[in-house]
Amino acid sequence: MTKLPQILHLVDDATPGGVTRVLEHIRTCPMMADAGEHIVQTVSPRGRLPHCNADMIVSHLSMNWRRLPALITFRARHAGTPLVHVEHSYTEAFTILNVKSKLRFFTMLRTAYALFDTVVAVSAEQGAWLKRRRLVSEQTLRVIAPVVPLDQFRALKAPTGKPRVIGAIGRLHRQKGFDVLLQAFRSLPDRDIALHVYGVGPEEEALREIANGDPRICFYGYCDRPEIVMNAIDVVAMPSRWEAFGLVALEARAAGRGLVCTDMDGLSMSGGDDARFVRGHNIRDWTKVLQETLAQDVNAVAPDRVAGCEAAFAENWQGLIEHHLPQQSVRIRKTKNGAAGLAVVSAN
Repeated sequence: MTKLPQILHLVDDATPGGVTRVLEHIRTCPMMADAGEHIVQTVSPRGRLPHCNADMIVSHLSMNWRRLPALITFRARHAGTPLVHVEHSYTEAFTILNVKSKLRFFTMLRTAYALFDTVVAVSAEQGAWLKRRRLVSEQTLRVIAPVVPLDQFRALKAPTGKPRVIGAIGRLHRQKGFDVLLQAFRSLPDRDIALHVYGVGPEEEALREIANGDPRICFYGYCDRPEIVMNAIDVVAMPSRWEAFGLVALEARAAGRGLVCTDMDGLSMSGGDDARFVRGHNIRDWTKVLQETLAQDVNAVAPDRVAGCEAAFAENWQGLIEHHLPQQSVRIRKTKNGAAGLAVVSAN
Protein backbone atom coordinates (compact mmCIF):
# COMPACT_ATOMS: atom_id res chain seq x y z
CA MET A 1 0.00 0.00 0.00
CA THR A 2 1.43 3.41 -1.01
CA LYS A 3 1.99 5.71 1.93
CA LEU A 4 0.35 9.14 1.97
CA PRO A 5 2.71 12.11 2.17
CA GLN A 6 3.13 13.49 5.67
CA ILE A 7 2.23 17.19 6.03
CA LEU A 8 3.45 18.80 9.25
CA HIS A 9 1.73 22.00 10.43
CA LEU A 10 3.65 24.16 12.91
CA VAL A 11 1.78 26.56 15.19
CA ASP A 12 3.05 28.72 18.06
CA ASP A 13 -0.32 29.73 19.56
CA ALA A 14 -2.58 26.91 20.71
CA THR A 15 -5.12 29.08 22.51
CA PRO A 16 -8.75 28.62 21.40
CA GLY A 17 -9.51 30.63 18.30
CA GLY A 18 -9.93 30.60 14.56
CA VAL A 19 -6.46 29.27 13.68
CA THR A 20 -6.76 26.43 16.19
CA ARG A 21 -10.15 25.45 14.80
CA VAL A 22 -8.95 25.55 11.19
CA LEU A 23 -5.99 23.32 12.09
CA GLU A 24 -8.28 20.85 13.83
CA HIS A 25 -10.43 20.75 10.70
CA ILE A 26 -7.34 20.14 8.55
CA ARG A 27 -6.23 17.34 10.85
CA THR A 28 -9.57 15.54 11.05
CA CYS A 29 -11.43 16.29 7.80
CA PRO A 30 -11.82 13.14 5.61
CA MET A 31 -11.53 15.27 2.46
CA MET A 32 -8.21 16.67 3.65
CA ALA A 33 -6.98 13.13 4.31
CA ASP A 34 -7.29 12.36 0.59
CA ALA A 35 -4.07 14.26 -0.14
CA GLY A 36 -1.92 13.49 2.87
CA GLU A 37 -1.57 12.75 6.56
CA HIS A 38 -1.81 16.06 8.42
CA ILE A 39 -0.02 16.42 11.75
CA VAL A 40 -0.17 19.53 13.97
CA GLN A 41 2.79 20.38 16.21
CA THR A 42 2.90 23.26 18.69
CA VAL A 43 6.26 25.00 19.05
CA SER A 44 7.51 27.74 21.33
CA PRO A 45 6.90 31.30 20.15
CA ARG A 46 10.52 31.99 21.17
CA GLY A 47 13.80 30.30 20.45
CA ARG A 48 14.83 27.72 17.87
CA LEU A 49 12.51 25.58 15.80
CA PRO A 50 12.77 21.77 15.93
CA HIS A 51 14.21 19.54 13.24
CA CYS A 52 11.19 18.05 11.49
CA ASN A 53 10.84 14.86 9.51
CA ALA A 54 7.98 15.37 7.03
CA ASP A 55 7.39 15.48 3.30
CA MET A 56 6.09 19.04 3.50
CA ILE A 57 6.10 21.59 6.33
CA VAL A 58 3.45 24.28 6.76
CA SER A 59 4.08 27.27 9.02
CA HIS A 60 1.21 28.93 10.86
CA LEU A 61 3.75 30.87 12.91
CA SER A 62 3.89 34.55 13.83
CA MET A 63 6.40 36.47 11.72
CA ASN A 64 8.60 38.97 13.58
CA TRP A 65 12.25 40.03 13.88
CA ARG A 66 12.77 37.83 16.93
CA ARG A 67 11.60 34.76 15.00
CA LEU A 68 13.66 35.50 11.87
CA PRO A 69 17.06 33.95 12.87
CA ALA A 70 15.33 30.70 13.85
CA LEU A 71 13.48 30.66 10.51
CA ILE A 72 16.70 31.11 8.56
CA THR A 73 18.30 28.20 10.41
CA PHE A 74 15.15 26.13 9.98
CA ARG A 75 15.17 26.73 6.21
CA ALA A 76 18.85 25.68 5.99
CA ARG A 77 18.19 22.47 7.94
CA HIS A 78 15.23 21.58 5.68
CA ALA A 79 16.72 22.67 2.36
CA GLY A 80 15.12 19.79 0.43
CA THR A 81 11.68 20.01 2.04
CA PRO A 82 8.88 22.18 0.62
CA LEU A 83 8.08 24.95 3.11
CA VAL A 84 4.75 26.78 3.06
CA HIS A 85 3.66 29.69 5.24
CA VAL A 86 0.02 30.61 5.92
CA GLU A 87 -0.37 34.27 6.87
CA HIS A 88 -3.21 34.43 9.40
CA SER A 89 -2.44 37.82 10.93
CA TYR A 90 -1.02 40.66 8.90
CA THR A 91 -3.21 42.83 6.69
CA GLU A 92 -3.27 46.31 5.25
CA ALA A 93 -5.50 47.62 8.07
CA PHE A 94 -3.28 45.99 10.72
CA THR A 95 -0.26 47.75 9.28
CA ILE A 96 -1.96 51.15 9.14
CA LEU A 97 -3.14 50.95 12.74
CA ASN A 98 -0.27 49.15 14.46
CA VAL A 99 3.02 49.59 12.62
CA LYS A 100 5.03 52.80 13.11
CA SER A 101 8.13 51.87 11.10
CA LYS A 102 6.54 50.40 7.98
CA LEU A 103 9.80 50.17 6.03
CA ARG A 104 11.37 48.07 8.78
CA PHE A 105 8.24 45.94 9.09
CA PHE A 106 8.01 45.27 5.34
CA THR A 107 11.72 44.41 5.24
CA MET A 108 11.14 41.78 7.92
CA LEU A 109 8.16 40.31 6.07
CA ARG A 110 9.94 40.18 2.70
CA THR A 111 12.93 38.46 4.29
CA ALA A 112 10.76 35.93 6.15
CA TYR A 113 8.45 35.16 3.24
CA ALA A 114 11.44 34.62 0.92
CA LEU A 115 12.36 31.57 3.01
CA PHE A 116 9.20 29.76 1.91
CA ASP A 117 8.35 28.09 -1.38
CA THR A 118 4.74 29.26 -1.12
CA VAL A 119 2.99 31.91 0.96
CA VAL A 120 -0.76 31.38 1.45
CA ALA A 121 -3.03 34.38 1.95
CA VAL A 122 -6.35 33.63 3.66
CA SER A 123 -8.37 36.12 1.62
CA ALA A 124 -8.20 37.73 -1.80
CA GLU A 125 -7.90 41.16 -0.15
CA GLN A 126 -4.93 40.08 1.94
CA GLY A 127 -3.32 38.48 -1.11
CA ALA A 128 -3.76 41.65 -3.17
CA TRP A 129 -2.10 43.67 -0.38
CA LEU A 130 0.85 41.26 -0.21
CA LYS A 131 1.37 41.62 -3.96
CA ARG A 132 0.80 45.37 -3.99
CA ARG A 133 3.47 45.86 -1.33
CA ARG A 134 5.72 43.40 -3.17
CA LEU A 135 6.04 41.28 -0.06
CA VAL A 136 5.65 38.12 -2.14
CA SER A 137 5.85 37.38 -5.83
CA GLU A 138 2.83 36.36 -7.83
CA GLN A 139 4.50 33.00 -8.50
CA THR A 140 4.83 32.09 -4.83
CA LEU A 141 1.46 33.43 -3.64
CA ARG A 142 -1.72 31.38 -3.27
CA VAL A 143 -5.08 32.36 -1.78
CA ILE A 144 -6.90 29.69 0.25
CA ALA A 145 -9.85 30.91 2.31
CA PRO A 146 -9.98 29.06 5.65
CA VAL A 147 -12.96 27.02 6.74
CA VAL A 148 -14.26 24.95 9.64
CA PRO A 149 -17.05 22.35 9.58
CA LEU A 150 -20.23 24.27 8.76
CA ASP A 151 -22.92 21.57 8.76
CA GLN A 152 -23.86 22.26 12.39
CA PHE A 153 -24.54 25.88 11.40
CA ARG A 154 -26.46 24.95 8.25
CA ALA A 155 -28.68 22.72 10.41
CA LEU A 156 -29.86 25.69 12.47
CA LYS A 157 -33.26 27.14 11.70
CA ALA A 158 -32.94 30.63 10.26
CA PRO A 159 -34.62 33.36 12.36
CA THR A 160 -37.77 35.05 11.10
CA GLY A 161 -39.40 38.41 11.72
CA LYS A 162 -37.54 41.43 12.99
CA PRO A 163 -34.20 40.63 14.64
CA ARG A 164 -34.04 41.24 18.36
CA VAL A 165 -30.69 39.79 19.44
CA ILE A 166 -27.33 40.98 18.10
CA GLY A 167 -24.30 38.79 18.72
CA ALA A 168 -20.66 39.87 19.11
CA ILE A 169 -18.45 36.77 18.92
CA GLY A 170 -14.69 36.75 19.33
CA ARG A 171 -11.73 37.61 21.49
CA LEU A 172 -12.33 40.71 23.58
CA HIS A 173 -9.47 42.60 22.01
CA ARG A 174 -9.10 46.02 20.41
CA GLN A 175 -8.89 44.30 17.01
CA LYS A 176 -12.55 43.25 17.14
CA GLY A 177 -13.90 46.77 17.63
CA PHE A 178 -16.52 45.72 20.17
CA ASP A 179 -16.07 49.08 21.94
CA VAL A 180 -17.58 50.74 18.86
CA LEU A 181 -20.43 48.24 18.77
CA LEU A 182 -21.31 48.70 22.44
CA GLN A 183 -21.39 52.49 22.14
CA ALA A 184 -23.56 52.31 19.03
CA PHE A 185 -25.90 49.77 20.62
CA ARG A 186 -26.32 51.81 23.82
CA SER A 187 -27.60 54.75 21.77
CA LEU A 188 -30.46 52.65 20.36
CA PRO A 189 -33.78 53.47 22.10
CA ASP A 190 -35.44 50.05 21.73
CA ARG A 191 -35.94 48.29 25.07
CA ASP A 192 -36.80 44.87 23.64
CA ILE A 193 -33.45 44.27 21.91
CA ALA A 194 -30.31 42.63 23.30
CA LEU A 195 -26.59 42.47 22.63
CA HIS A 196 -24.90 39.17 23.55
CA VAL A 197 -21.11 39.30 23.84
CA TYR A 198 -19.28 35.96 23.62
CA GLY A 199 -15.57 35.77 24.34
CA VAL A 200 -12.79 36.61 26.76
CA GLY A 201 -9.77 38.83 26.45
CA PRO A 202 -7.85 41.86 27.70
CA GLU A 203 -10.59 44.37 26.84
CA GLU A 204 -13.32 42.74 28.92
CA GLU A 205 -13.14 45.17 31.83
CA ALA A 206 -13.13 48.20 29.52
CA LEU A 207 -16.09 46.81 27.56
CA ARG A 208 -18.07 46.22 30.75
CA GLU A 209 -17.42 49.85 31.68
CA ILE A 210 -18.79 50.95 28.30
CA ALA A 211 -21.86 48.75 28.85
CA ASN A 212 -22.35 50.67 32.13
CA GLY A 213 -24.93 48.24 33.48
CA ASP A 214 -27.21 48.42 30.43
CA PRO A 215 -29.53 45.44 31.12
CA ARG A 216 -29.80 44.75 27.38
CA ILE A 217 -26.08 43.90 27.17
CA CYS A 218 -25.00 40.46 28.41
CA PHE A 219 -21.46 39.04 28.63
CA TYR A 220 -21.38 35.26 28.31
CA GLY A 221 -17.65 34.50 28.22
CA TYR A 222 -16.09 31.88 25.98
CA CYS A 223 -18.19 29.04 24.57
CA ASP A 224 -16.62 26.03 22.83
CA ARG A 225 -19.90 25.25 21.02
CA PRO A 226 -20.19 28.09 18.47
CA GLU A 227 -23.33 26.62 16.92
CA ILE A 228 -25.11 27.03 20.28
CA VAL A 229 -24.03 30.66 20.36
CA MET A 230 -25.25 31.23 16.81
CA ASN A 231 -28.61 29.63 17.59
CA ALA A 232 -29.26 32.22 20.30
CA ILE A 233 -28.84 35.30 18.10
CA ASP A 234 -30.44 36.83 15.01
CA VAL A 235 -27.68 39.08 13.69
CA VAL A 236 -23.88 38.95 13.96
CA ALA A 237 -21.99 42.25 14.24
CA MET A 238 -18.29 42.38 13.32
CA PRO A 239 -16.84 45.91 13.68
CA SER A 240 -13.26 44.60 13.36
CA ARG A 241 -10.43 47.10 12.96
CA TRP A 242 -8.49 44.49 10.99
CA GLU A 243 -9.37 40.94 9.99
CA ALA A 244 -7.37 38.68 7.66
CA PHE A 245 -10.52 36.64 6.92
CA GLY A 246 -13.21 36.38 9.63
CA LEU A 247 -14.51 32.85 10.22
CA VAL A 248 -17.44 34.12 12.30
CA ALA A 249 -18.82 35.80 9.18
CA LEU A 250 -18.72 32.50 7.30
CA GLU A 251 -20.45 30.73 10.18
CA ALA A 252 -23.14 33.43 10.35
CA ARG A 253 -23.87 32.99 6.64
CA ALA A 254 -24.03 29.21 7.03
CA ALA A 255 -26.51 29.68 9.88
CA GLY A 256 -28.69 32.05 7.85
CA ARG A 257 -28.02 34.91 10.26
CA GLY A 258 -27.87 38.57 9.34
CA LEU A 259 -24.39 40.08 9.22
CA VAL A 260 -23.14 43.62 9.81
CA CYS A 261 -19.40 44.20 9.45
CA THR A 262 -16.72 46.68 8.52
CA ASP A 263 -15.80 46.92 4.87
CA MET A 264 -12.10 46.14 5.18
CA ASP A 265 -9.51 43.40 4.80
CA GLY A 266 -10.85 39.84 4.49
CA LEU A 267 -14.34 40.68 5.73
CA SER A 268 -15.12 41.89 2.23
CA MET A 269 -14.66 38.25 1.17
CA SER A 270 -16.00 36.28 4.14
CA GLY A 271 -19.02 38.57 4.57
CA GLY A 272 -20.44 37.72 1.15
CA ASP A 273 -22.83 39.74 -1.00
CA ASP A 274 -25.66 39.97 1.53
CA ALA A 275 -23.82 41.48 4.47
CA ARG A 276 -24.40 45.07 5.52
CA PHE A 277 -21.02 46.76 5.31
CA VAL A 278 -20.06 49.81 7.36
CA ARG A 279 -17.17 51.97 6.20
CA GLY A 280 -14.97 52.65 9.20
CA HIS A 281 -15.80 52.89 12.90
CA ASN A 282 -17.81 56.04 13.30
CA ILE A 283 -20.31 55.51 16.13
CA ARG A 284 -23.09 57.34 14.27
CA ASP A 285 -22.62 55.20 11.17
CA TRP A 286 -22.79 52.03 13.21
CA THR A 287 -25.87 53.25 15.09
CA LYS A 288 -27.61 54.02 11.81
CA VAL A 289 -26.84 50.62 10.25
CA LEU A 290 -27.91 48.77 13.42
CA GLN A 291 -31.20 50.69 13.43
CA GLU A 292 -31.81 49.81 9.79
CA THR A 293 -30.95 46.16 10.42
CA LEU A 294 -33.29 45.86 13.42
CA ALA A 295 -36.13 47.56 11.56
CA GLN A 296 -36.24 45.03 8.73
CA ASP A 297 -37.36 41.41 8.76
CA VAL A 298 -34.55 38.92 8.89
CA ASN A 299 -33.61 37.72 5.44
CA ALA A 300 -31.73 34.44 5.13
CA VAL A 301 -28.21 35.41 4.13
CA ALA A 302 -27.78 32.80 1.40
CA PRO A 303 -30.16 30.05 0.31
CA ASP A 304 -27.28 27.64 -0.30
CA ARG A 305 -25.84 28.28 3.18
CA VAL A 306 -22.35 28.77 1.65
CA ALA A 307 -22.46 25.29 0.18
CA GLY A 308 -19.20 23.79 -1.03
CA CYS A 309 -16.81 25.79 1.17
CA GLU A 310 -15.34 22.71 2.83
CA ALA A 311 -14.85 20.91 -0.49
CA ALA A 312 -13.20 23.96 -2.09
CA PHE A 313 -10.85 24.28 0.89
CA ALA A 314 -9.81 20.62 0.62
CA GLU A 315 -9.35 20.86 -3.17
CA ASN A 316 -7.19 23.97 -2.86
CA TRP A 317 -4.97 22.31 -0.28
CA GLN A 318 -4.79 19.16 -2.35
CA GLY A 319 -3.65 21.23 -5.33
CA LEU A 320 -0.97 22.91 -3.22
CA ILE A 321 0.31 19.58 -1.93
CA GLU A 322 0.34 18.06 -5.41
CA HIS A 323 2.24 21.11 -6.69
CA HIS A 324 5.05 20.55 -4.18
CA LEU A 325 4.91 16.75 -4.03
CA PRO A 326 3.87 15.64 -7.55
CA GLN A 327 5.27 12.12 -7.19
CA GLN A 328 4.14 11.48 -3.63
CA SER A 329 0.63 12.89 -3.53
CA VAL A 330 -1.85 10.06 -3.33
CA ARG A 331 -5.60 10.34 -3.53
CA ILE A 332 -7.86 7.65 -2.11
CA ARG A 333 -10.65 6.86 -4.54
CA LYS A 334 -13.51 4.46 -4.25
CA THR A 335 -13.68 1.78 -6.86
CA LYS A 336 -16.91 0.70 -8.50
CA ASN A 337 -17.37 -2.11 -6.00
CA GLY A 338 -16.98 0.29 -3.07
CA ALA A 339 -13.47 -0.72 -2.02
CA ALA A 340 -10.89 1.95 -1.39
CA GLY A 341 -8.33 2.25 -4.15
CA LEU A 342 -5.13 4.25 -4.40
CA ALA A 343 -4.05 6.37 -7.32
CA VAL A 344 -0.94 8.49 -7.70
CA VAL A 345 -1.86 12.05 -8.64
CA SER A 346 0.47 14.18 -10.72
CA ALA A 347 0.64 17.98 -10.52
CA ASN A 348 0.33 17.92 -14.29
